[in-house]
Amino acid sequence: MRGIKGKVAIVTGASSGIGQGIATRLGCEGAKVIVDYIGHPEGAEETERAIKDAGSDGEIVKADVTRMHDVQKLIGAAWERFGSADILVNNAGMERKSDFWDTPEGDYDQVMAVNLRGPFFLTQAFVRRLREADKPGRIVNISSVHEDMAFPGFATYCCAKGGLRMLMHDLAVELGPLGITVNNIAPGAIATPINRALLEDKPKLNALLANIPLGRLGTPKDVAGMVAFLCSDDASYITGSTFVIDGGLMRNYHEQ
Repeated sequence: MRGIKGKVAIVTGASSGIGQGIATRLGCEGAKVIVDYIGHPEGAEETERAIKDAGSDGEIVKADVTRMHDVQKLIGAAWERFGSADILVNNAGMERKSDFWDTPEGDYDQVMAVNLRGPFFLTQAFVRRLREADKPGRIVNISSVHEDMAFPGFATYCCAKGGLRMLMHDLAVELGPLGITVNNIAPGAIATPINRALLEDKPKLNALLANIPLGRLGTPKDVAGMVAFLCSDDASYITGSTFVIDGGLMRNYHEQ
């Protein structure tokens, strides 16, 4: 896509699933990519190989988005390795299931730290670098349909994603004069390793598919294509919006 080739992107949680799909797609479009991971390095290495096989370049960085030292290290890595950065994709996320009345304080803190605090301070560090360099940038947050849609048993996740939506709205206004766009992508049910239990439970899977008008789960490629668009020149006048990728789930969902 126009305007991505030669740019530098930072993608959090890029060792598997949606993050891996995004990092690989940006690499295929010609971007150099900082591949963030926190768990198993094998996935990050797989992502880096895919980027290099596409003819671009990547750099693996192990960084926990909930730790300020790691946040600074991750953003700094782009400038140290490639001299700058143009794109930040806040993809790393997690969820914990529990009834609201039984939710432990530790689960609340962890879910909010990964899904909201991490993007807040990563974006802050990224924007500070852009301001110092007097250059524009693109920020894409991987949110969820649950930034707007209730999800019983996952109140912490809904709070975090709802907060991410409001953060995006605010930053679109605050950062617009700097030439920085900020948008959210809200995936629905996506086939990734984190959903392996669902994929292997045919009754639950079929019940979910019955709620999706397009009749299938999404894939990381479905999400990655929208990220590439929002980072391209074609999206230069788009900011402050959430783009839902859910096969129509939000329009048809009901609890079983």
